[in-house]
Amino acid sequence: MILAVDTSLGSAVAVVAEDGATVADAGSANPLGHAEVIGDLLLGVVRPGITHVVAGMGPGPFTGLRIGIAAARTFALGRGIPVIPVPSHYAAALAQGRDDRFAIVTDARRREIAVSIFEGTDADGIPLLVEPTRLEPQDAVLDVPVVTVTTIDAAALARVGAAALAAGRTLAGDEPLYLRHPDVSAPKQVRL
Repeated sequence: MILAVDTSLGSAVAVVAEDGATVADAGSANPLGHAEVIGDLLLGVVRPGITHVVAGMGPGPFTGLRIGIAAARTFALGRGIPVIPVPSHYAAALAQGRDDRFAIVTDARRREIAVSIFEGTDADGIPLLVEPTRLEPQDAVLDVPVVTVTTIDAAALARVGAAALAAGRTLAGDEPLYLRHPDVSAPKQVRL
């Protein structure tokens, strides 16, 4: 079984069996408060027999992504099982079940949207990313059908991770896809 954890929008967790069936699924659509809910969500879905953990790697806000990824990595470390990093928009694309070219769009805050362009799925059953994620103004006009997503389906995220695992593919690195880096900077050294 595969556990998936995503905090790129709200907080979502799910466990999916080897045949792709959803065993357990829980979430909170609140785009804030990830740290307050992720533990309880995990307690509600965790089952014996989990062999892999899929971590949703964004795009998403800095703090929210870090909480979900840390939870996924900590769970995996505690069980001695691998983490499979998967971009969150892949789950949204898989959940659509479309064969045409379309855009997955999520709110990037600050009057911007995060846009990833997909076209169906490839031979491994993984959504085919044809244009990588980018930020656009909130009022941008896209030349493909738009699917605006407000939550990530953690079960779909687990299914993408399972397909990548079965195909021996890596869909993302260890670094999250942040919408932007934090606005804070390290203080300058003061010479005395």
